[in-house]
Amino acid sequence: MAGNSEQHSGRVAVVTGAGRGIGHATAALLLRNGWRVGAFDIDTHGLAELKDIASAHGTTVVTGPLDVRDAQQWRDALASVCEDHLDLLVNNAGLLAAGPFVDTDLERHRALVDVNVLGTINGAHTAFPYLKKADRPVLLNLGSASAIYGQPDLATYSATKFAVRGLTEALELEWAEHGIAVLDLWPLFVNTGMVKGVNIGAIQSFGVRLNETDVAAAAVAAVDRSVKARNRRWPRNVHRAVGIQARVLAATAQISPNWANRLLTERLTRRPNAHL
Repeated sequence: MAGNSEQHSGRVAVVTGAGRGIGHATAALLLRNGWRVGAFDIDTHGLAELKDIASAHGTTVVTGPLDVRDAQQWRDALASVCEDHLDLLVNNAGLLAAGPFVDTDLERHRALVDVNVLGTINGAHTAFPYLKKADRPVLLNLGSASAIYGQPDLATYSATKFAVRGLTEALELEWAEHGIAVLDLWPLFVNTGMVKGVNIGAIQSFGVRLNETDVAAAAVAAVDRSVKARNRRWPRNVHRAVGIQARVLAATAQISPNWANRLLTERLTRRPNAHL
């Protein structure tokens, strides 16, 4: 992707949750491709490395704290990066909680909804005035293959990703008149800190076969394809499954009846000691 640096020179992106994991890898790849990047996280310790990457590739990174639940922090972060427009917003910041629904504290459920759903809404809402002024703007939300069918042991996380899916679909239609492309990514399990120590049936069935650089590459490729396809007449592919496993699951869900999707999900997510 490094050969695209001249193509993207002068383009502006904002990435949330950029201190580590997928967000960090995505911000780094954008910088290597010549983007000016605003990289934000609630924990800023992991952002320093991005300044070295920006310097090495002759571009700029603006870093700072951002709690995506706070709309005013969103406004301040965007103002620090965007002079008048924003070409790309990557709504990446997110939380995960795994385990039986009733064994998870209600405050943790609330935190997932606040970060994964409200945080994504805050980002889209506050970035809209900047996005609509760009030439070929893109809003990219980090979804999940958990939005294909509700996942046991990931119930609230899965529900938040269904919300991201619905928001993405709705805004893709609503913002088309403004020339804003809206899409999301559906990776399965990614080898980041979010899944460390998680041992649920779905991971035992699928394993963890993606890393953050896989998803970052898919994110940048999806943005590039979306920009290139802007003037084509056929409908856009709004959801981008990442990895062969997620692509197979997404394709199967499109052609299978709901009962079959339920049965498949039950079989693939069953814990070894679960009763039949």
